[in-house]
Amino acid sequence: KVQEERRKELKKLKYGKPFVGGPFDLLDAKANTRFTQDNLLGKWSLIYFGFTNCPDVCPEELDKMTDVVERIEKSHGEKVQPIFISCDPARDTADQLEKYLSDFHPRMIGLTGTYEQVKAACKAYRVYFSTPPNAKPEDDYLVDHSIFFYLMDPEGNFVEAFGKTSTAEAVCSKFDESFIDWKNRPLDQRT
Repeated sequence: KVQEERRKELKKLKYGKPFVGGPFDLLDAKANTRFTQDNLLGKWSLIYFGFTNCPDVCPEELDKMTDVVERIEKSHGEKVQPIFISCDPARDTADQLEKYLSDFHPRMIGLTGTYEQVKAACKAYRVYFSTPPNAKPEDDYLVDHSIFFYLMDPEGNFVEAFGKTSTAEAVCSKFDESFIDWKNRPLDQRT
């Protein structure tokens, strides 16, 4: 009996969960207000880091994220907040972000900030990004960056990272599984 209880407890443990997420302080481009990790609390979040001058990968990933959010809305309501964090603060002004994101999900929040603020957010989420040395905002350049979007639970905890090869179906399936698991946990075990 004791061994069986121990086995049940061990099944609940998860090993190797990366430490992703944490403090950040950015600007909500549309609301023109401060946006921190505390604004993520209370809703599931899908967070993508990219830049508005990206010719193909970022738009494809944001289209996929929009598809995921719309599918989740159909089955669960407005449970997920889509968020885009710029890793090109020199060119991605609040106006530029707002215009760019109008092509994607209408509730997508665009975040930007100073280079140091963006760098800190990227570090918290383990996002790599690099701009060419000596690049000026008026230059035409690409930003090399990680291509993932992150699913975070309503307490701001990391659930899963989805790469370019992840399908909308796979993301929705992981959300459904995580949502049910989270909802069924006692309140004191949700963090």
